[in-house]
Amino acid sequence: MNQIRRGGFVAFEGGDGAGKTTQLNLLESWFKDQNVAYERTREPGGTPIGERIRSLVLEHGQGEVDPRTEALLFAASRAAHVVQRIEPALQAGRFVLCDRYVDSSVAYQGVGRQLGTEAVAEVNAFATGGLQPDLTVLLDLEPAAARARRDGREGGADRIESAEDAFHERLRAAFLDRAEAEPDRYLVLNADAAPTDIQEPIRERVALLLKDRV
Repeated sequence: MNQIRRGGFVAFEGGDGAGKTTQLNLLESWFKDQNVAYERTREPGGTPIGERIRSLVLEHGQGEVDPRTEALLFAASRAAHVVQRIEPALQAGRFVLCDRYVDSSVAYQGVGRQLGTEAVAEVNAFATGGLQPDLTVLLDLEPAAARARRDGREGGADRIESAEDAFHERLRAAFLDRAEAEPDRYLVLNADAAPTDIQEPIRERVALLLKDRV
C-alpha cells in the first residue's frame, strides 16, 4: 500500500437519510459525462465477504451483535474492501467513489456505541493500512429531518437505523468533530438543501482532484 496512487478516493459520510445515495448518483452521472474512469462501491460491502458481513451487522434476525463485535465486523469488511477493491482501482488510475468509510466506524461504533474513538480508529488504521480518502464529503442533517426521510422510504429500517434518537444525535456530533479536526480533507454540506445545490460544490472539489492527476 506504499505505492504512488494514480487515482483518487472520495468517500461520502453522514447519518442515515442524509442523501449520500442521491449525491453519489449525481456525481457518478457527471463522471460518465466527463469520461472519468471510476469505481463505485459501498461499506460495509464491496466484496463478496463484505456483503456477507453487511447482512450480519445490518439485517434484523441475526442474533445479538454487541458493540465490540459490530466494530470488528465492520473493520474486517473494510480490510477486505481495501485490498480487493479500493487499492487495485487506485493503482489502475480509477477514481473510487465510496459510500461510507472509516469515519462511519469512528462515529457509529466509537461514539454512537460508546466504544471510544481512539480504539475504533486504531483498529481501522490496521484494517486499512492507513489509507485515507483524498476527499470526504460530509452531508450534515438534523437527526429529526433524517428520521423523517427514513420513515418515508419503502421497506423498514435496518438494525442500526432503528437505534434510538440519542444514538443518532451522537453520530451527528461525532461526524462534525471529525471534520473540524481535519478541515482540509472534508467538505461539509447542508444536506437539507436542494440536491443540485449540494452537488455543485462537490463537483468543484472533485474537479480539483481530477486536475491534480492529469
